[in-house]
Amino acid sequence: MRQSKSEITPFASAGVRGFLHSPEKSIGRGIVLTHGAGSDCNAPLLVKLANALTAAGFTVLRCDLPFRQERRRGLPTPAKSAADRAGLKAAATLLGALVRGDTLLGGHSYGGRQASMLAADEPGLASGLLLLSYPLHPPKKPDEQRVQHFPRIGTPCLFVHGTADPFGSIAELESATATIPAPKRLVAIEGAGHDLGGARFDPRLVIDALRAEAALRSSPAEG
Repeated sequence: MRQSKSEITPFASAGVRGFLHSPEKSIGRGIVLTHGAGSDCNAPLLVKLANALTAAGFTVLRCDLPFRQERRRGLPTPAKSAADRAGLKAAATLLGALVRGDTLLGGHSYGGRQASMLAADEPGLASGLLLLSYPLHPPKKPDEQRVQHFPRIGTPCLFVHGTADPFGSIAELESATATIPAPKRLVAIEGAGHDLGGARFDPRLVIDALRAEAALRSSPAEG
């Protein structure tokens, strides 16, 4: 069977910088993927997932957050997190103009947290959230949960989380996400840490969950 061919091109527009993955056969859906606090858009997890999503027909914009555009190394500062959310909004807007269907926001760790905060502030910006290894709390500090915005999230959420993630256990995440009024689903990766298993991570788990969510939304109501 002939493998589908996708195109990966550098992307730079309106303050958004990264790579655009264009599928050979588009399903009309787009997804923004961004990185964690100590990484960038070339993180192996993001590249692997972006390639798999593109092979499945998604258009993917894999991009650096503004703090990473400013400097190649170092961690983001809370005082500038609003700028990172503004960068995500710009990325979602640009990608939305390139696809005929819905646009999702996705991110690993810090990137996912910023995506979820943006969705809470900007209802309707994205049709769904893909939150990889959501940093529920700092390691060994379970009382410092980063969930104040959860009750305001009206966007469907897909959480993908390792059972050995020090930033939050599966039980802690299940308890915290109960406050999210939007539909949500948690995919647990057995034995994985914050990197979701690294090279062993299987992107099909994400793709299958996104396909199931799309099928559910497109099915006619029974009655």
